[in-house]
Amino acid sequence: MVSSDQRRRQLAREKFERQQQRREEARRRTRRLTAIIASSVAVVAVIGVGAYLSLDGDGDSKDKAKAAASPSESPEETESSAPEPAMSIDKKATYTMSMKTSQGDIGIAMEAAKTPHTVNSFKSLADKGFFDGTKCHRLTTEGIFVLQCGDPEGNGQGGPGYTIPDENLTALGKAGDDGAVTYPAGSVAMANTGQPGSGGSQFFLVYKDTQLPPTYTPFGTMDKEGLKTVKKIAEAGAEGGAPDGAPKKAVTVEKLAVATS
Repeated sequence: MVSSDQRRRQLAREKFERQQQRREEARRRTRRLTAIIASSVAVVAVIGVGAYLSLDGDGDSKDKAKAAASPSESPEETESSAPEPAMSIDKKATYTMSMKTSQGDIGIAMEAAKTPHTVNSFKSLADKGFFDGTKCHRLTTEGIFVLQCGDPEGNGQGGPGYTIPDENLTALGKAGDDGAVTYPAGSVAMANTGQPGSGGSQFFLVYKDTQLPPTYTPFGTMDKEGLKTVKKIAEAGAEGGAPDGAPKKAVTVEKLAVATS
């Protein structure tokens, strides 16, 4: 017999996953539209150049212009991700992620040995200032208890332009009959679309034990002060009193850095 509390958690997990998938679909539509527009602009530009070249009577120039104007890849092909950053971290070293936010500082001990691709990606992006000035765009307060950050667009649809593989998925144990494991309070894990290997730059901070499928890479643990900071943000709730939305206490990541400790 499934209790009402278990059913509520299950519904919250399913909603979380549906929203992740919808955000990814929206990202793909945006990339597809951008690719179509870019392709159209490029073709128009090349045709203009071709018309200009044809005036000089050089048959070879005409042929080159025609070849350049031919489509070389479809919008679907142009939306494929760029490669992830080359591995540059020391997998045996200890790394710490420091987040200076508008609501307080959050320190995160990272697991480089178990999640090298994730830590390497964060360090590469942080070194470029990718996260600086971004907002933590999502707070959930019912069923699952997370603050989600790392989106440069601030709407759940942004990313770094590449994806990284899932890692460390067995760290939290075997899933129960409901298909979930416990992500304990203080955990930091990668957000994704519900599809394997779809993590980018978005991640979530767990401020209360949360049941989720073991498909989100757990790569770090918040320090005590950081967890307190996130709990205070959560206490204020989401905008409009909704159980899932932008945090009422707006959270801006002023500076995010990754360094050996």
